[in-house]
Amino acid sequence: MIRWILIALLSVGVAGTAFWGYQEHQEKNAILVQAENTYQRSFHELTYHMDLLHDEIGTALAMNSDHRLSPQMVEIWRLTSEAQSNVGQLPLGLLPFNKTEEFLSNIGDFTYRTAVRNLDDDPLTDEETKTLKQLYEQSADIENELRKVQHLALENNLRWMDVQLALANEDEQVDNTIIDGLKTVEKTVEGFKETNVDSSVIGTSAKQHQYQFLNGKKISEQEALEISKDIFGIRDTADITIAQTGEGADVPLYSASYDANGKHGYIDLSQQGGKPLSMLINRDVGEKELSLNDGLKKAETYMKELGFEDMELFQSGQYGNTGAYTFLYNQDGVRVYSDEIEVKVALDNGEVLGLTALNYYMNHKERELPEPTVSSEEAKEVVNPNVKIQEEYLAVIDNDLGEEILVHEFLGVYGDDTYRIFINATSGIEEKVEKLGGTEINYAIN
Repeated sequence: MIRWILIALLSVGVAGTAFWGYQEHQEKNAILVQAENTYQRSFHELTYHMDLLHDEIGTALAMNSDHRLSPQMVEIWRLTSEAQSNVGQLPLGLLPFNKTEEFLSNIGDFTYRTAVRNLDDDPLTDEETKTLKQLYEQSADIENELRKVQHLALENNLRWMDVQLALANEDEQVDNTIIDGLKTVEKTVEGFKETNVDSSVIGTSAKQHQYQFLNGKKISEQEALEISKDIFGIRDTADITIAQTGEGADVPLYSASYDANGKHGYIDLSQQGGKPLSMLINRDVGEKELSLNDGLKKAETYMKELGFEDMELFQSGQYGNTGAYTFLYNQDGVRVYSDEIEVKVALDNGEVLGLTALNYYMNHKERELPEPTVSSEEAKEVVNPNVKIQEEYLAVIDNDLGEEILVHEFLGVYGDDTYRIFINATSGIEEKVEKLGGTEINYAIN
């Protein structure tokens, strides 16, 4: 009797295992089918959007009305965004497609800059028209290559999951038609970058002065160790591990770290001048002994010791038993948003636990600031009358084109919400309106 019961239980177990395995197989197949459908849809939509993109650029070239050109540029920008989204959904993690993405980004950047401009007062220049013609010809080449890949994929019933398999297993013999076709597209775009695209036309002005303030002599690894030791506040460089970034990095760095006495420290120093771009110390923070204002004084002293001058507090907040402080560079009473430094202070003993100065070094320079031609009172008239203005400043911000502009900044309340409003100090145009979250408007220092 027991024997038959055991046989029955074993049979049920085997059947259950088989059913579970079948379910797993079905679920796996469903996921694979869903992924395949996503890849197929994304690729065919990419091809379709490149067709439309080429046609719409041609339409823009044929136009003779500046009034119609702006919405046409908006449409090209929209199609570019759609195409970029399609590229992002393809299984290209192991296949470089960055040149094509960069090309699409350049088209989007160029058309957006043109679309937001008043083309009646500032029409396309001859150089910009030439760029548009180049983009038209280049998009035609990409369109043709994508169409070839699409035709071969449909004709041979190729699957994108096979592409992913071929990318992951280089030695496996899989039909590489799609991969080879996409490599051809990428190679075609590389040719554009070398021969046709004028980077002075396509690009953002904000990148033109990157890292100008990283000056001074190039430091050695030993000098980087000494600087790291001083900033970490430890006695011996033997406790520090250091490495340098490879060639091609935006900023050549020394990255140093240490682990001792319950602390873990990390710092990035520029090789040019030995400037600290970021620093972080991890340790357990004890009970709060200092106020947020005490922490502010520690942060200000720390920045002065590192050579940062003319920095003013922008905002602060307490998170657990640490204080976080954001500072902006102040040039002649004008605060510069891009030149930002963040400092983190432990409120148990005042030790500085964090520094982020990358934005400061990326953007800082002495600027020739124009005098505002729009007064503060005139700028207030542009602000929504329902907003109760509480504070005002002169500031430099980047507009939507990546250009630095002088603005009147107003901090105001509408209903239960707080807003930061920027009015162009030259034209009187409302440049930006930002709604502030609860953590962003904690200005209280106590």
